[in-house]
Amino acid sequence: MFGIRFSKYTGVPSRTLGLVHLRASQINGCSVCVDMAFRFKKAEDTNERLFAVAAWRETPYFTDAERAALALAEAVTRLSDRADPVPDEIWNEATRHYDERALAALIFWMAMTNVWNRLNVTTRQVAGEWAKSAEAQKWVETGSAAR
Repeated sequence: MFGIRFSKYTGVPSRTLGLVHLRASQINGCSVCVDMAFRFKKAEDTNERLFAVAAWRETPYFTDAERAALALAEAVTRLSDRADPVPDEIWNEATRHYDERALAALIFWMAMTNVWNRLNVTTRQVAGEWAKSAEAQKWVETGSAAR
């Protein structure tokens, strides 16, 4: 639900935010967030797209703007993996598709995803456990998962 509201005010499609969240979560090994990406997938998204996020460069399912966001998400998530964490090529491609407000939103979204990933992984949260809770059932029943 937060992603939908966030998207409304930033101009970044909620579908893109979901892809970015999934990709960073895959990189960080956050099974809870990966599980939730599939459990609460957007109605307009397909299983093919979600299954292909890990190999987004080699698949035809993503727009150029989504590819720019995914590349930026990988760079932001793997800051210590290279001398130039976010190369100009990645940043410039992102600026071709997103204005300053949207870029700020993407970076914030990536940072929050990385925080949640680290909290879930560190505290050894188990994928699917939250979905069994009364809170999750209420969330699903009120339609928050589908928005």
